[in-house]
Amino acid sequence: MKRQDFILVFRVENANPNGDPLEGNRPRTNDNGYGEITGECIRRKIRNRFIHMGQPVFVQSGSLCVDGYGSLAERLAARKDILNALKDGKTQKEGIRMACETWLDVRLFGQIFAFLGVKTINASVHSAVTICHGTSVEPVTIKDIHITKSTNGKSKGDAQEKSSDTMGSKSMVEQGLYVVKGSVNPFYADKNGVGEEDVEILKTALATIFENDESCARPAGSMTVCNLYWFEQPENGTCVPVCNIFELLEVQNQGGRYTCRLKDVPEGVRVTELV
Repeated sequence: MKRQDFILVFRVENANPNGDPLEGNRPRTNDNGYGEITGECIRRKIRNRFIHMGQPVFVQSGSLCVDGYGSLAERLAARKDILNALKDGKTQKEGIRMACETWLDVRLFGQIFAFLGVKTINASVHSAVTICHGTSVEPVTIKDIHITKSTNGKSKGDAQEKSSDTMGSKSMVEQGLYVVKGSVNPFYADKNGVGEEDVEILKTALATIFENDESCARPAGSMTVCNLYWFEQPENGTCVPVCNIFELLEVQNQGGRYTCRLKDVPEGVRVTELV
């Protein structure tokens, strides 16, 4: 498989792209005020898109569980052939092969099978797709607003008295442009059995990553993919360092409107604008 890298650019308007649980779920920012979104958050959204697309996924969100299993252990136990192979040190490689063959997210993002009875020394799949911590191109402004409910959440002696759960607050990024970068490692892709069809599914998931992802913190239309650049290099050719690939993106702010363009692409590198 060819070396492949990608740059995802998306816009945020009055939304919380990734709340920090240690900060009251406020949008993540670094010490310089730039907005952040974790690679784990992006991978979760990609997995959700895989599920929406009808793809088999091992790590399913509790709110988007489609096979009825309440935990990863239950999902793995349902595949006794894989579980038994993973438990036996002599057959762990075969168990890993079957797991990769069964679940798309295991093939792409890897997995550590740290479950009862499984020795985890070799029971792990290395990630073929890595996704970096995303940041905004400029510092963002976080807006805090207070909200109220129209009804009480609990009974009170006086029907006119408002309980404490009628008041609340939410935080959002007023406006920002975020950039997320990632790569497909050809060595681990081949080792995990990742095929070109899997890569095409990944491209589709990235291009539509915010579809069906709406919530109170992220209303419909508040997060939009602006650009998705996909870079490919010859399978057996000299690779351009990934840091050079990621530096090709140039973003300009023209009166509050962002424009993206690529600098001169190095020879031997093929780029496709998917969005």
